[in-house]
Amino acid sequence: MKITRKIISLILATVSVFSLCSPAFAAETSAGFTAEDFLTTKGQNIVNQNGEKIQLKGVNLGAWMIWEDWLCPYEGSLDHYTVLEVLTERFDEEKAYELFNIYMDNWITEYDLDQIKGMGFNCVRVPFWYRNFYYDDNGRKILDKNGEWDFSRLDWVIKECSKRELYVVLDMHGAVGYQSDAPHNGKKGSCGLYDDTEQGERYRELTDELWTAIASRYKDEPAVAMYDLLNEPMCDVEAGEIERRKNNEMIYTRLYDTVRAVDGRHIITMEAIWTAIALPMAWTKGWDNVVYQVHFYNNSNFIFNFFAWFTKFIYADVPMMMGEFYPHQKTTWENCFNTLDKANYSWFLWTYKATGHGMWESDWCLRGSKDGFHRADVYNDSYEEIARKWGECIRTENGFQNTGHYDNNVKDYI
Repeated sequence: MKITRKIISLILATVSVFSLCSPAFAAETSAGFTAEDFLTTKGQNIVNQNGEKIQLKGVNLGAWMIWEDWLCPYEGSLDHYTVLEVLTERFDEEKAYELFNIYMDNWITEYDLDQIKGMGFNCVRVPFWYRNFYYDDNGRKILDKNGEWDFSRLDWVIKECSKRELYVVLDMHGAVGYQSDAPHNGKKGSCGLYDDTEQGERYRELTDELWTAIASRYKDEPAVAMYDLLNEPMCDVEAGEIERRKNNEMIYTRLYDTVRAVDGRHIITMEAIWTAIALPMAWTKGWDNVVYQVHFYNNSNFIFNFFAWFTKFIYADVPMMMGEFYPHQKTTWENCFNTLDKANYSWFLWTYKATGHGMWESDWCLRGSKDGFHRADVYNDSYEEIARKWGECIRTENGFQNTGHYDNNVKDYI
């Protein structure tokens, strides 16, 4: 049975390359970066094609393509899956996705990318999930007006970032079947990606299919810094370290091979969540051109420093990246940035913008919603009212303000 599944997976991956994928992304549309800017790894450094060391210093575009209730302009503690289900039941699938697209059209615009570039960042991390490309868990693809698999949202952000010489990390925040029990991967309590069942294998096949399409499309695009295969795998799952490491190694080995089958050039990043022993040594797996990534949400300078340096020591054969971080309580921004710089970590703030009480002055974001910001009630508001609340009023220049986080904590370290 296992051999049969492997054969089926290989056939699906091969078919994906030749018939299921959208055409390769047109590199000539990306005017800012050139072939010399294509990133790779060299020892513990990220370098461009001229051999120049590049330390990525960026910000996450959280709450854009995948939503979390505390970041997004809607009422209630709802994960993204539930919001889509409610809207679909109330208005039908087409209308639900119309609202989804109205939101995405306005949450991040060229204005925001100009702001990010103007602040001195050189990269953005773009969290997305499978429902940006599939209508459901069964692989029903979202098609564009030409009948091709729709990757226009990623096309747009890569093109616009390249114009501004901002690199892009493509972050699979929510895989088909879900890679954690945390709501930030799209659906709370739904970690099915690792299940040793026919359904679990189907989830893995569809995740292979999606990564095959993405890597095929952007394989020649220098603006893409790396592929972030899975965000925070096994997060919130009640599992021992042995099971956690086994699952991470299994799924990362599979996805690494999936991407490398169509793209041998781009950096691939894997996440060591939540300990420094959550991933194997890259050389033991034959993984090449990879970056190991950690996320940090803790409460003391000592723990932050120990975590950063010990992880770097353990994974001495790869560059390191702090994909998300926020200092709680006794951890200071100054210490975080100084440590990351000395330890040669690339880093990304979580996050660029957010709604919620107090976000107008929060260190969680660079742009926070103003007090009194209107949020959609997805259970009761009309289609027209939700469309209005997710329209131009959620554009940063209209409903948000500078939180002071950049000026007070960040700008001196870019």
